[in-house]
Amino acid sequence: MALPSVITVTQELIRRDTSNPPGNEIACVDYLSELFQEAGFDPIVLAKEKERANLVVRLAGRGEAPPLLFYGHLDVVTTENQVWTFPPFAGHIEDGYLWGRGSLDMKGGVAMLACSLLEARKRGIVPAGDIIYCAVSDEEAGGDFGASFLVDEHPDLFDGVQYAIGEFGGFSIRFGGQTYYPIMVGEKQICHVRATAKGVSGHASAPVRDGAVSRLARFISLLEEKQPALLIEPPVRQLIETISGSVPELMGLMDEKTADAVLAGLGPYANVFAPLLRATVCPTMISASSILNVIPAEAKVDLDCRLLPSQKPDDVLDHLNELAGDLVDIELVRYEEGTGIPDMTMFDMLGQILQDADVGAKVCPFVLSGSTDGRHFKRLGIQTYGFTPLKLPVDFDFFNLAHAPDERVPTAALEFGVERLVELLKRYC
Repeated sequence: MALPSVITVTQELIRRDTSNPPGNEIACVDYLSELFQEAGFDPIVLAKEKERANLVVRLAGRGEAPPLLFYGHLDVVTTENQVWTFPPFAGHIEDGYLWGRGSLDMKGGVAMLACSLLEARKRGIVPAGDIIYCAVSDEEAGGDFGASFLVDEHPDLFDGVQYAIGEFGGFSIRFGGQTYYPIMVGEKQICHVRATAKGVSGHASAPVRDGAVSRLARFISLLEEKQPALLIEPPVRQLIETISGSVPELMGLMDEKTADAVLAGLGPYANVFAPLLRATVCPTMISASSILNVIPAEAKVDLDCRLLPSQKPDDVLDHLNELAGDLVDIELVRYEEGTGIPDMTMFDMLGQILQDADVGAKVCPFVLSGSTDGRHFKRLGIQTYGFTPLKLPVDFDFFNLAHAPDERVPTAALEFGVERLVELLKRYC
């Protein structure tokens, strides 16, 4: 059987609109399931709800190593109110780029991982351990129908798995004329906090001083003035030290006195490094009166806090309570334990695979400022490495294209990724 190219598989996945909500990932699961069946695999479809399906496929290994998990998500974020050069669900190819929602995040990655298994079967490659491939639903909205469902309801599928390959990492970036490949070894943690200010209610025609809204506004202003303390964790230190070989001033990121000045000179890369230096607190939702002419007795702001891998909620709650004084009451609403302090066991092997393919490039660990399904698989003791390799053009801005209008990926980069993943199947031990 002639296998479809990774470009074709990515196109087909993009053309099935899985914007979440509502998701409807079953359309992609059906396509991939048929693809694997035709290649001689026995795919399993599992779902909490029929339209939010997940696919599990196993490539048998030699039994000389624990199983290795390959996984990626099929849902994508909305394109609502975005203006695109080409229709976001057409899978259009132009000038060597495949355009479409999910081309980067992460239908291109799902296709690369799938095609590496198909190629391994075609070439007679038998890895040291079984490879478990999962294409999951609902990552963009928390994973309740996808990875979390599989971990809770079907943990036996992952017996013996210690490591996983997923998003994001293994893509090339340039600093100071040098090519680097960041490999994700950990991610920040989700921590939802609410601050509530209280005051005297009344008719808005007779304003009160020091009301709930005023107190809340002063607290929000303090969030801008004083950030949580700098904390440089080992993989972030290694990241900075590696890239500082090309950009020496990056070493200033590890000093509270100079970090902000260095960030100011990094341009678009400031948003890549800044969240890795400390816990972050971002006010996102404010509520007060439900009617214009009533002074509210309470005003609330919800804070999206992201903790570094080694931190606990008290690390940010102590900071917020110190700022709050008697202005607001601080409440922990939700905390999801993250991937924890990373184990670097597979890092050198993954890095060597990239360096063998792109001679002269350097690799570095990376901590994601957001969160992925890795936190769900961590509950089973599985650590994820973000490794969906892409060799990208020098001017390609990966970080600002995911979730954005005109999301796209070089077709040659997808082919590069499949070959690197096939090489991983050969070297895994």
